[in-house]
Amino acid sequence: MNRFPIWAVALVLGVAADQGAVATADDAQRPNVVWIMSEDNSADYLRHFGPNGAPAPQIEAMADHGITFNHAFSNAPVCSVARTTLITACYAPRIGTQFHRRHTLAHLPPGLKMFPAYLRQAGYYTTNNSKEDYNAVRGDDVWDDSSRKASWKNRPTESTPFFHVQTYTQSHESQLHFSEKQMSVPTDTDPESVHLQKYFPDTPTFRYTRARYHDRIQQIDGLVGGLLDQLRQDGVLEQTFVFYFGDHGGVLPRSKGYAYESGLHVPLVIRVPEDFRELAGRDLGSRTDGFVEFVDFGPTVLNLAGVEQPEEVDGRPFLGPGVDPAEVDSRDETLGYADRFDEKYDLVRTLRIGDFKYIRNFEPFYPDALQNNYRYKSLAYQEWRELNAAGKLTGAAKQFFAPKAAEALYDLSSDPDEVNNLAADPQHADRLQQMRAQLDDRLKSMPDLSFLTEAVMVDSALENPITFGQSHIAQIAAYIDTVNLALLPPEDALPQLEVALQSEDPWQRYWALVACSSLGDSVKSLVPMIENLLLDVEPLVVMRAVEYLAVHSDVDTLGFLYRSLSRATNEPEALRMLNTIVYLQDYHGYEVDPQKFQFIIPVNPKGQLVRRLEYLRGEI
Repeated sequence: MNRFPIWAVALVLGVAADQGAVATADDAQRPNVVWIMSEDNSADYLRHFGPNGAPAPQIEAMADHGITFNHAFSNAPVCSVARTTLITACYAPRIGTQFHRRHTLAHLPPGLKMFPAYLRQAGYYTTNNSKEDYNAVRGDDVWDDSSRKASWKNRPTESTPFFHVQTYTQSHESQLHFSEKQMSVPTDTDPESVHLQKYFPDTPTFRYTRARYHDRIQQIDGLVGGLLDQLRQDGVLEQTFVFYFGDHGGVLPRSKGYAYESGLHVPLVIRVPEDFRELAGRDLGSRTDGFVEFVDFGPTVLNLAGVEQPEEVDGRPFLGPGVDPAEVDSRDETLGYADRFDEKYDLVRTLRIGDFKYIRNFEPFYPDALQNNYRYKSLAYQEWRELNAAGKLTGAAKQFFAPKAAEALYDLSSDPDEVNNLAADPQHADRLQQMRAQLDDRLKSMPDLSFLTEAVMVDSALENPITFGQSHIAQIAAYIDTVNLALLPPEDALPQLEVALQSEDPWQRYWALVACSSLGDSVKSLVPMIENLLLDVEPLVVMRAVEYLAVHSDVDTLGFLYRSLSRATNEPEALRMLNTIVYLQDYHGYEVDPQKFQFIIPVNPKGQLVRRLEYLRGEI
């Protein structure tokens, strides 16, 4: 069952010989593929994936005629980064596409295309209806049509195989931006019947919000059924693999935009067509616990189509010729990443192996609740913050507003909400060390471009991120080692931090300061050395020094803050500084006067800088 069919062998050889050639195999012998994406919903919002989800009979019927993937993961918990990961089959921090609402589009590595381009070269008709939201430059050869009118129905002949992407927005976060007046409209789902995660306060607002979202999921289910009916009416359903999945997790607070399971674990059901059942390698109606992640989706489509996978991608196919279902079932690892979401920075990396999840919060002093204007349009977010300010939260519900642990370890089998951190538990010390080392190895070998900062990347890296990363791989590894000094006992970290703070490399100094802020008062003996960095030549180093000193000393830093901001030479640099300012203002009572902000760069009225400025000026 895992041998290549004759048509696939012929196609692979033909494409390998000439990447511009149309496949020689009979078009009718190649499967179509359709992706149906619903925005912003994690797996647990569907009853098919857990008892607390909404009923979705159309998706459940798909599963009866296909395969359910119990462990499918977006690598990022926000749409542009997740969608770029899907379309490139590459980890975003490796290719410079990890920042949501990117300032500058990254160029793909030489020789690598967004994967639908390879399908087009092989004779497929490729369409997208209609959201793209990519963080990389899209070539003209990716889609035959990407628009609100795009459809497989417009392919040149009825026998032309097609790949179609359909995105439904009815489950998007914006659907929960309702007013208090709108809350008087009853939901179809009884708010008293819904399950709230442990980290939520149990209030009518949160119950209504979850009930309203269950209603939205049922709307999505109807749309999925409608598209399947279109394929059936067109006589192509039994020649078409249909993937249904969420484009990342969401959408109640602490999901979208956060690298918890609620932001990364997505539903995935694949309906298998009768004419190509042999490519599934599984019984219809089966489920697998094997881990698949977004970097794998593109290679899987290429494999089903019999198209050779580019060497430059990170993913592996999980269906089609040559794929061993037993090997897929044994996969148990996924990588997650979170960087900038709109105007908010918070560098997080995750590694899940089986039921254990390791989270490395590289800036743990930032609470999850750090202001993000779009998130706080939700009444549930607003109420959560108000309850915290009034001292009315207890237990896990308070964690959202507290500093995070530098590293966290969760046993998801007993703690699916990720509220009981086992990182300090001696019984899990070996596992913690192993997962920490494994994540470090992955970030260094990638290498992870975020450790060069977005400000540097937009000036120097995005024309050729892969080459730039490889030429700086040793420095990136050193920066990771430096910021990881925060994981040592303070007495062991101190002498190494002293050296790093005096490094000739400004980014070594930068990450040493981040480690200092992570360690807090335990490294206060470094205050004189950190105070010297208020005169650093690198503005971001100055702002990181301000960040530490404003919280852990009585040094007057305000003048240095204003001066540093006035020296920013690109928007990400200034935005990074405003992130620090919002954190200091909201969580440490630091008083700034936005009227004294001066910029030598233009402020784009539609850019992310404006979001921070509007908040600091009290305009939202």
